[in-house]
Amino acid sequence: MGHYSTGRPSGEGRTRRSVLKATAGSTAIGGAAIAGCLGRAAREGTVVMTAATDVEGIMYPDEDGDSIQEALWEAGLDEDIEIEIQTVVSDSDTRMEEAQSALQAGRAPPDIHMMDSGWTIPFILREQTTNLSEELPADVLERVEGEYLEAALETARDPETGDLHGLPMFPDLGFMLYREDLIEDAGHDTSGWADEAPSWETFSGAVRDAVEESGVDHGWTTQADAYEGLSCCSFNEVMTTWGGAYFGGADNLFTAGERPITVDEENVIDAIRMMRTFIDENDPNALEGYDEICQTAIVQWTEEESLGPFAGGNAVAHRNWTFSIAETGGEEGFGDDLGVTTMPYAVSEADAEYDGVGGTTSALGGWHLVISPYTDRREQCLDVLEAFTQDEVMLTILELAGFLPPIIELVTEADEDEVGPMARYTDQIERASETAIPRPVTDVWPEQSALIYQEVNAAYRGVKSPQEAMDDLAGQLEGSEVEVAAQNGD
Repeated sequence: MGHYSTGRPSGEGRTRRSVLKATAGSTAIGGAAIAGCLGRAAREGTVVMTAATDVEGIMYPDEDGDSIQEALWEAGLDEDIEIEIQTVVSDSDTRMEEAQSALQAGRAPPDIHMMDSGWTIPFILREQTTNLSEELPADVLERVEGEYLEAALETARDPETGDLHGLPMFPDLGFMLYREDLIEDAGHDTSGWADEAPSWETFSGAVRDAVEESGVDHGWTTQADAYEGLSCCSFNEVMTTWGGAYFGGADNLFTAGERPITVDEENVIDAIRMMRTFIDENDPNALEGYDEICQTAIVQWTEEESLGPFAGGNAVAHRNWTFSIAETGGEEGFGDDLGVTTMPYAVSEADAEYDGVGGTTSALGGWHLVISPYTDRREQCLDVLEAFTQDEVMLTILELAGFLPPIIELVTEADEDEVGPMARYTDQIERASETAIPRPVTDVWPEQSALIYQEVNAAYRGVKSPQEAMDDLAGQLEGSEVEVAAQNGD
C-alpha cells in the first residue's frame, strides 16, 4: 500500500524496473550466491532482508551497474556488508503473516524486515522490533525526525512512547491521473487541476464528456475489490474528501478502544452513494449531479487490473500510486498529455466536522525497514539503515523503481534527467505529501480492515444499500472497539 502492496498498496507494480534483470532463484554479487530461501544462516558480513521481487530486482546491478547495493556502498556502507534478499510474495497480507511467523518464533535471519506502513505498529506493540531511537546515531535520528515525511514517521513509531522503530524506506501516495488531451478535446479546461484538484462533480462531468467524445471504453478506473487496498486507501481517500472518517477524524488513527464510530454518518454514506452513481447512475441510491464514469468491473480490480485500461490508452482517468506516474508519463506513454492531481473533493476542509478530513487528499502507503530484535548482526543492520538515509540511495531507488524518497524535497529539487517524468509533477507530489491520510494503524486494524472492505465492496456492488452497509459496519466496529477497551481494562 501504497504504497498498499500494496495489488500494490505500497509499491508493487510496473515501472522502469520492468525492464531490469529481475533476480530469480539466486543472484551472484561479489562472488557470493544470493539465494531467496528462508530461515538459513547467512555467511559472515551478510545482512538478510525481506523484500518483494520489485525491490529485489533493483537491489543488484543491472546492465548499467546501477543498484541499491552499489548506492549503499557509495553512501558509505562498509563494502564487506552485502544485502541478501529473501524474496516474499507481493501480497501485503501474506507478507505480514510471514513476518509474524518469523518474529513469533524468535527466528533470525531475516535480520531486516520490510514492513508495510499499515501493519508496522502491531509488531511494535508486540515488542517484536528494535527501538531505533535507542540504537541509531543521534545525527541520523535528527535528520530522520527533522526531514522525513511526518505522516510516514507516524506509522513507524510506538504510539505509546513516540520512539521510532521503523525507518521509512519509501512512502507512497495516491494520485489521480488523467488524459489532459482527451478532456480538453471534450471542451473542458484542466489548466487549474494541477494546482488545485477539481470537485468530484466537475471531475465526473469532464470524464463523462471525454468518454463520449473520444470513444474510449473506460472513464475512471480505480481499485474497488474487497481487499486491504480498498479500506486503507482508495475508499479512505473518497471518504476523506467528503469530510467522512472511520473513527471521528485524524486524531483517532493510532489508538483503538475508546474511539467514536462514525462510518454511519451522512458524509460517509454520501461518499458511497457517489461511488455507486459512478458505477450505475440509475441506482435508487444514486446522487444527483454526478455522472456514470466507472464500469462495474472496478469492484473486482486491484492496482494492476485498474492500471491496464488507462496505460493502454483506453481510459480517461485513473487512480493509483506514485509508480503509475513513472509508468505512464514517459515518452513511451502519454508524455505531457498526462495530467496528475490529488483526489477531487466534495466537502472542503473548512466545512468538515472533524480535524484532518475534507478537501483534497492522498492515501498514505509505503514500506519501512525494521530490524529484528533476534538478529545477531545488529550493528551491521544499523549500518545498513544509516546508509538508506543518504540522498544518493533514495534517489537511486526513485530512479530505478519510481518509489518516492521519504524526504520529499529530494523530488522537488530533482530534474527530469535524474528521476524521469515525476519531475514534472513535483507540485502535486508536494501537495499529496501535505494532505496524506494514513489508515487507522492499530493492533486491531487487520481485523477492522476486513470488516470495512467487505461492507464497502458490498455497497459498491449494490448488494446492500450504502446506509445498510454502513449501519452493519458501525455495529461490527463498535464490537471490536469494546473488545479492545475490555482487554485494556477500560
